[in-house]
Amino acid sequence: MAGKVVISGMGIVSSLGYDLETFWKNLVEGKSGVKKISLFNASSCATQIAAEVPHEFEEYSRCLVKKRAAGQMTRVTRMCLVAAKQAVTLSGLDFEKEDKTRCAVIMGVVNTGNSSVEKDTSPQNTVFKSMTNSMPAWISLEYQLLGPNFAINTACASSAYAIAIGMQMIKNNMVDVVIAGGADSIINPEEINGFNALYALSVANDPPEAASRPFTSKRDGFVIGEGAGVVILESEEHALMRNAIIHSELAGYALTSEGYNIMAPMKDGAGMAATIEKALQNAGVDKSEVGYLNAHGTSTELNDRYETMAIKKVFGEQAYHIPVSSSKSMIGHTIGAAGAIEGIITILSLKNNILTPTINYSDPDPDLDLDYVPNVSRQKEIHVALSNSFGFGGHNATLVFRKYPGN
Repeated sequence: MAGKVVISGMGIVSSLGYDLETFWKNLVEGKSGVKKISLFNASSCATQIAAEVPHEFEEYSRCLVKKRAAGQMTRVTRMCLVAAKQAVTLSGLDFEKEDKTRCAVIMGVVNTGNSSVEKDTSPQNTVFKSMTNSMPAWISLEYQLLGPNFAINTACASSAYAIAIGMQMIKNNMVDVVIAGGADSIINPEEINGFNALYALSVANDPPEAASRPFTSKRDGFVIGEGAGVVILESEEHALMRNAIIHSELAGYALTSEGYNIMAPMKDGAGMAATIEKALQNAGVDKSEVGYLNAHGTSTELNDRYETMAIKKVFGEQAYHIPVSSSKSMIGHTIGAAGAIEGIITILSLKNNILTPTINYSDPDPDLDLDYVPNVSRQKEIHVALSNSFGFGGHNATLVFRKYPGN
């Protein structure tokens, strides 16, 4: 088994920015990316708000995605490729100097976004736009990589699974480098109406910025977000050999299935708690070392209640001293991209010693009594942090990150 696995690059496309610096600045300032839906006329939908990627992204992406290839991609696939290219650039990797058979691409993909709102779909490109393997395929094509290249679908935990499996492939000495992450958008009438029928989405349309309210008594469902998050994973040995800047260590993970319900989490957060416990064991981390937890924190009744219960079950009295925040309060729920985007936020928190807030935190739920970093960011030096992702179908993932020496 190889030694440590580290993160040497990160890329982001989100409602709060499509470069890492802008994204982080807006998060730290507690800004919301949630607005009235502009991708289609949502006036007939019960939910009329979402955290959309700014329209200016399309112009930005033209500089990074070749025109012919872009015409065979959905808007979401372009987001994925752009985030991957950002991550590769930040990492300083030159694939012409790498053994390309030992470079992998793993993406969490729930869907490609080839929905009723996708523009310019034709008989000539509909197959390419709909292929769920298209995101990792385009990234591999971009760099002519020859290693494993595949997509994973485990609902809202998809990109966390991608990162975890990438780590394991490095640990098993199958590859040296993994481009891992995911992208998603379900901002379309068919999926919004479907989630409304399940009473899963917020219908607090006015003002949009206040709709995502994790851990509060007035939470009424999640707010859809969209975007992409990609990280570069390497063995520490490989990264040091090429003098890479290392942003964090990925210390461990857990992937579990609840085998309980297609939609609802296991009662009292038992499955969530088991996942967190296994992740700590896998990482060799003592509970006392954990200084922050980036919660799944969807702003739904059961998730927020059960995730809070799970944290208390795992950490006991210490749970009250671990700051917990939900990025979804600002960027919405990015579905297949959530694990990667929130993993990147966790890495940036470790690097910068800043905990991003849970905004819209008023009217606390008296049963949910942890430190949710309410409304404003907080300076705090942390050395170990967790990121939770839990998906429909009982797909659970927890990633464990450790501050890298020198950061």
